[in-house]
Parts: sequence; structure tokens; C-alpha cells
Amino acid sequence: MTEKEKMKILIDAQPDDATRAEIIRELAFEHMVERGLKNAREGRVISNEEMKHRIRLWRK
Repeated sequence: MTEKEKMKILIDAQPDDATRAEIIRELAFEHMVERGLKNAREGRVISNEEMKHRIRLWRK
């Protein structure tokens, strides 16, 4: 299935009164989930401890 076909399915699944912003948000969310799953499959992950460390650095 092409990316365009996937997008059409996701758009068609939205309620008829969905706003453009809501549809774009759904498309972006789907893209982020797919990218995260791909990264996980390819072993590009970090531990929870490393993530906690990074978050602490952001807070400074």
C-alpha cells in the first residue's frame, strides 16, 4: 500500500465534521507512531534511564 493510500484511509476514517487541523494532527500522529515502530524494529532505542537523564538535562 502506498503512503497516499494510507493517508486516504486515515482521512476517510475521520468524522465528517473533522477540521483540517484535526486531520493534519491525526496524520502527523500516525507518522510519528510508524517512525517510532520502525526505529524500534531496527534497534534504534534508548533505555528508560537514558531518557530520564535526557529529560533532566532539558529542564536546566
